Amino acid sequence: MTSCFFVSDLHGQQDRYEKLFAAVEQERPAAVFLGGDLLPSALLHRPDVGRTGSEFVSGYLARALAGLRARLRDAYPRVFVILGNDDPRVEEEAVLDLERRDLCTYAHGRRARFERWTVYGYACVPPTPFRLKDWEIYDVSRYVDPGCLAPEDGWRTVDVDPHELARRTIEQDLHALAGEEGQTAALWLFHAPPYRTALDRAALDGLAVEHAPLDVHVGSVAIRRFIESRQPVLTLHGHIHESARITGAWRDRLERTVMLSAAHDGPELALVRFDPNEPAAATRELL
Repeated sequence: MTSCFFVSDLHGQQDRYEKLFAAVEQERPAAVFLGGDLLPSALLHRPDVGRTGSEFVSGYLARALAGLRARLRDAYPRVFVILGNDDPRVEEEAVLDLERRDLCTYAHGRRARFERWTVYGYACVPPTPFRLKDWEIYDVSRYVDPGCLAPEDGWRTVDVDPHELARRTIEQDLHALAGEEGQTAALWLFHAPPYRTALDRAALDGLAVEHAPLDVHVGSVAIRRFIESRQPVLTLHGHIHESARITGAWRDRLERTVMLSAAHDGPELALVRFDPNEPAAATRELL
């Protein structure tokens, strides 16, 4: 048995982190997966607000992980991390510093070995209505849903080539990252959920923009197509906080692939426990 934890969308809430670290210390999982939107509100990092530092990552999170490692010693878990659409990309360097200190593995756009599995990480999401665009790119084409802002609009904490923004898609990224590797022992740590599943249901019922009705499913078409075509053993998702409350489901399946979400719209920590050998037996607890 390989015990793993998965959490997402903690948004800098220290009480949720403390609950996670307490559970890690008590149960000693082999790995912990952090699925993005981990930091305090991105609004605090806008240049016009005057804060662009990495206080949360290099301060609280570094101290907490270092303390956990000191207490657990050889039982310290592998910690896989991606950021999310509400996390300023300027903080990426601070997360990489945690990796240099052997406190975590930064997974976005990378492959990493974990026992017999290959872990892939991917933080980007399709265009949203929000103005921070560090982690937003086009999904499968240059189409943008009504009410959403294109990746070229909004603001960024890290400069990106505008030609890349206009052409890059999630679909291209996923195929480039996976390459020709088989996916029968692959775990994917995503921030966005796949389109039209139980994991991407937003509270947009009856809403319209300029008479165009809004799609209540806001996940990634590219991620769904990738799962359907490549069939990794397990995918982990967050991003849409209210989906589990609306659908009553925090997990779903596309053929052989089990998909789990740790997004939650209440004050509790949603802790998903799973064994990659038996992903369908995963459990979710609100702490």
